[in-house]
Amino acid sequence: MLNLFLALVALFIAYLVGSFSSAIIISRLKGLEDPRNVGSGNPGATNVLRSGDKTAAILTLLGDILKGFVPVLIARLIGGGPALVALVGLAAFLGHLYPVYYQFKGGKGVATAGGVLLAISPLSVFFLICLWFIIAFITRYSSLAALIAAVAAPLLLMLVKPMLPYIALAGVIAGFLIWRHRENITRLLKGTESKIDLNSSGS
Repeated sequence: MLNLFLALVALFIAYLVGSFSSAIIISRLKGLEDPRNVGSGNPGATNVLRSGDKTAAILTLLGDILKGFVPVLIARLIGGGPALVALVGLAAFLGHLYPVYYQFKGGKGVATAGGVLLAISPLSVFFLICLWFIIAFITRYSSLAALIAAVAAPLLLMLVKPMLPYIALAGVIAGFLIWRHRENITRLLKGTESKIDLNSSGS
């Protein structure tokens, strides 16, 4: 019963950590406009980059990665089994998507998903980052790169970390990412999706 209680506490804390929005917090600290009111309206690093502040975008990216990475790493360090670790990762990821602090309206979850998987299989994430950069560099579509990496994640884990809870976690995350990017998919098909602007001036 105690182990069950501790597991539930771990899941709850992971969700609360995931619910913090790096994009909103950093934008406020830097005096930038709320990312929910500009560009795509998504509180994420790509949209913060559209403000022209590359430093804020990098900090947002790091924050979103860490809030997925840290809860999973702690769950592993305290001896949690693969099933609990996977559930903790899912809780942090869902916190980003449906944050309790922001009326359950969060971001797309790509960076946080990356943080979760980084704590589970760094090698898999290395390959996924390489894949993301290749697709993003060629197409300039962050959303397309994220979707392809999401679909590739469970396939990579089958090869690199063949443990059912982790493969299932990557599959569930991929499903959520595709769902959260449904509007991007529509715009990609119509040719109206916004591209990454690598020429934005930093500040």
